[in-house]
Amino acid sequence: MSIDEKLLALGITLPAAAAPAAAYVMHAQSGDQVFLSGHIAKKDGKPWVGQLGRDLGTEDGKQAARLVAIDLISTLKAACGGDLGRVKRIVKVMSLVNSTPDFTEQHLVTNGASELLVEVFGDAGRHARSAFGVAQIPLGACVEIELIAELA
Repeated sequence: MSIDEKLLALGITLPAAAAPAAAYVMHAQSGDQVFLSGHIAKKDGKPWVGQLGRDLGTEDGKQAARLVAIDLISTLKAACGGDLGRVKRIVKVMSLVNSTPDFTEQHLVTNGASELLVEVFGDAGRHARSAFGVAQIPLGACVEIELIAELA
């Protein structure tokens, strides 16, 4: 089953690839690796604002991270010239979770993205990962995630 067929089976329609909101590009390739800029969580097309441990719970954050992963896949598709079959593997994911000082489930929030990447890319979606709690994310978003992938 192709990546596009897997997305269809999961009921996922990729949005248009996001445009940069400041002085950067959405992806940059070096050799066989492509580096995706951080993508923030969006709900109904607007930043999903909130802080984990104050405004949002772990399950909300996990859903936000899943939505970020969908946006990342869209940008990855653009970086691959429209062919997600070129993705050899997801190498690394870094997740920033807007959270209170006492919130300690950043790793569980980030599972929302990690689990989707494995659903979509299979074993090639298994990746190294970091998940951090931060005091603030641009526009007040609850989650921001960046990704590194290897292309064929």
